[in-house]
Amino acid sequence: QVQLVESGGGLVQSGGSLRLSCAASGNIFNIYNMGWYRQAPGKQRELVADITRGGRANYADSVKGRFTISRDNAKNTVYLQMNNLKPEDTAVYYCNADVRLRDGDVSTYDYWGQGTQVTVSS
Repeated sequence: QVQLVESGGGLVQSGGSLRLSCAASGNIFNIYNMGWYRQAPGKQRELVADITRGGRANYADSVKGRFTISRDNAKNTVYLQMNNLKPEDTAVYYCNADVRLRDGDVSTYDYWGQGTQVTVSS
């Protein structure tokens, strides 16, 4: 019904930058919150940042001042600009979206992307 496709991950040196993108497609009526989560080996998945449809953003303390989340509602796309990357940012990054489907159902459903690897070398 809904697909989230992430792109932009890769290998970067400490202090470098990457920009992640996540495009949603499918039977979408509206997308409410969108966000980025990450999961490092042996750790639980954690929230990195999320953003409301109106543009209000929320960040994990560990990324405040370094990462910026933004979205383009017309394109159903969310971005994560990551600057001053550190080795501890290494993880698989997942996109998440809270979606109302185009089928008359007023409920919203949670969708996840497949994940994109970010590796920061020291």
